[in-house]
Amino acid sequence: MSEVQEPPVEAVTIDAVLVALADPIRLTLVRALNDAGDWTCGSDVLRSTGITIGRSTLSHHLKVLREAGLVRTRVQGTRRMVMLRHDDLEHRFPGLLRMLGPLAAGGAGAE
Repeated sequence: MSEVQEPPVEAVTIDAVLVALADPIRLTLVRALNDAGDWTCGSDVLRSTGITIGRSTLSHHLKVLREAGLVRTRVQGTRRMVMLRHDDLEHRFPGLLRMLGPLAAGGAGAE
């Protein structure tokens, strides 16, 4: 198993985080990952949100979230396991994830 590189916590900026979260689908994905807790497959996150997007679109959104420093991705065979960087985000931006609220607070529809 390996991990896809994400930026170190010190390099994560609030600007990049807010730009990534400005998209309603990415915000919904982060809320779902926050609810999921541990490593989960990207397609499992989609099922929990009700969002219907293609694999390439999901990959794009997860890449944006990873590059912004919000998620960590681990390669497990042919699957990509995704995890929200809870501890890193809480250290860097205390309270940010709590402010986003739970998935039920609002989600994105299919676009």
